[in-house]
Amino acid sequence: MRKEIWFGLSILVAIVIGLFILMPAPGDMSNGHLGLLMLALVVVAIMLGFPTAFTLMGMGVLFAWFAFHSADPDQAVQLTLDLMVQRAYSVMANDVLISIPLFIFMGYLVERANLIERLFKSLHLAMAGVPGSLAVATIVTCAIFATATGIVGAVVTLMGLLALPAMLKAGYSTQLSAGCITAGGCLGILIPPSVLLIVYGATAGVSVVKLYAGALFPGIMLAGLYVGYVLIIAKLKPSMAPPLPLVERVVALPAYTQAIPDLQRRTAVAGLVGALRVPEHRRTARTQLFVALLPALAFAAVMGVSYRLVTAPEAPRTELVEMGAQQDADTFASSVSGGLEEPPVEGGLEEPPVEGAPPSATAPASAQPAAAATAPAPVVEPVARPASKTYWIVLAAGVVLLGAFYLFFDFARLEIFKMLLGSLFPLALLILAVLGSIVFGLATPTEAAAMGAFGGLLLAIAYRRFNFKLLRESAHLSTKTTAMVCWLFVGSSIFSAAFALLGGQEIINSWVLGMNLTPVEFMLLAQVIIFLLGWPLEWTEIIVIFMPIFVPLLPHFHIDPLFFGLLVAMNLQTAFLSPPVAMSAFYLKGVAPPHVTLNQIFLGMLPFMGLQMLGIVLLYTFPAIGMWLPGVLYK
Repeated sequence: MRKEIWFGLSILVAIVIGLFILMPAPGDMSNGHLGLLMLALVVVAIMLGFPTAFTLMGMGVLFAWFAFHSADPDQAVQLTLDLMVQRAYSVMANDVLISIPLFIFMGYLVERANLIERLFKSLHLAMAGVPGSLAVATIVTCAIFATATGIVGAVVTLMGLLALPAMLKAGYSTQLSAGCITAGGCLGILIPPSVLLIVYGATAGVSVVKLYAGALFPGIMLAGLYVGYVLIIAKLKPSMAPPLPLVERVVALPAYTQAIPDLQRRTAVAGLVGALRVPEHRRTARTQLFVALLPALAFAAVMGVSYRLVTAPEAPRTELVEMGAQQDADTFASSVSGGLEEPPVEGGLEEPPVEGAPPSATAPASAQPAAAATAPAPVVEPVARPASKTYWIVLAAGVVLLGAFYLFFDFARLEIFKMLLGSLFPLALLILAVLGSIVFGLATPTEAAAMGAFGGLLLAIAYRRFNFKLLRESAHLSTKTTAMVCWLFVGSSIFSAAFALLGGQEIINSWVLGMNLTPVEFMLLAQVIIFLLGWPLEWTEIIVIFMPIFVPLLPHFHIDPLFFGLLVAMNLQTAFLSPPVAMSAFYLKGVAPPHVTLNQIFLGMLPFMGLQMLGIVLLYTFPAIGMWLPGVLYK
């Protein structure tokens, strides 16, 4: 029998033995103990292979009937059925969940648009001079593609087909290659638009927009840790990640470059400017020159818009006076100054006005304030502000970097840039449009997901991959995945209600609060439990079953549910990397060559699991990594 099966059976036996030891005798069991028994039985049933959603629903309905029967036997069936209907309807009425099928549909469209193969090849050539370039390109490709799809299985499978043979052919270590693919594919769990964050937000009652803003920098930090580890390994142990041979770094140049004299010594911009003199190549050179100048044009456009923003005149500040306050003040002033005076008599025995005299000399004194009050206020022209010192520093640094960039921008790099322009930039533009509209409050997650799904459709059309078969497969897989997630929500909602009715939450709260833990100790206890749960369970099961248990305890320890969710999202990546479940390992094994064993994949994942734990420590030690951006955007 396989080691993984023995490991799983040993966990099952440990859970059953723990139930018999910790649970009281049947005659002494309360409803709260029944709730804990239900929780343990759900974990055992899921580990035995029963469907998670229907296991949650079945256990919830059964134990809810026990709870209602102990209070009112005659109404137990009716109340149980009412509970099922109410919980199912509450899940269906949750607007946040509408974004899940749209994001999943976007992911499947992007996956089938054949972008990942172009992206990996272009990044591989762009990073040819970096130590461990193939592994670094694999992690960057996984991070970008996981951001666009959020589907771990799709990313790991596709990268296993593309990157793993290339790395093994280049002499890379099997463990390092497998670890890069499996860990990089799991980044879609954390980096938005993540389905996990949507599920956690709906479960814990936290804003999905804030979760997306908070998870952005931790996800980038974790990808940076992976890349840093690969660079260190490539430097210390070149045999595990050898440099690419020069033959694989060669980029084929197009035909028009043959008309450019002294090609090897000239930069792309200078050579294209010289090619403009050749009549038969003038049109091609003009087009290629525009492509080569795109970074400079983009930088000029960004700095121009930024200049207008930083030098825009300040809006005039107006004093807000409470309604009625000015009128009361004027009435009070007139009553004090006038006292018991008689009102002015119009047309009395006054001298006629003298021609040529100023109005102030002939007008009565009582009319002068009124005339002054009705005089128009002087118009102040808005004055542009001078650009700040920071702006000029950024402008100067950008100009220097652009100069250095074009100094080494030869025709080979121009061809690589064009490959990136056709693979990386469309995908990056789609990701930035979706995330930017969410983070900056321009659209709700549901609206941004609809825009992303439409963008994925446009990408499939632009790359000539769109057909009815692609649309049908993407829609079918999106419906299948969405149905699984929504049934999980219905099952977890019924399960949580039954758990609360039995009093299981009260027993856990009393037990945790009776330990007199500090916030740090509680956070450590919660993260260790979640890490251990990642061995037998997947992240969906952990979120929908155990988060409703942890979240009610957070206010007592003064822990922000947003910060707790970011730690949980980073921790739950271990659910895909920790045996015996380790779905990433099985995804990769399904497409790996026969000589790549499951044990080699597990060994390759261990260092990256350690980096994930380091990322959790860094995020907890420096909370601003995750909390700074939401604090700036949503004060």
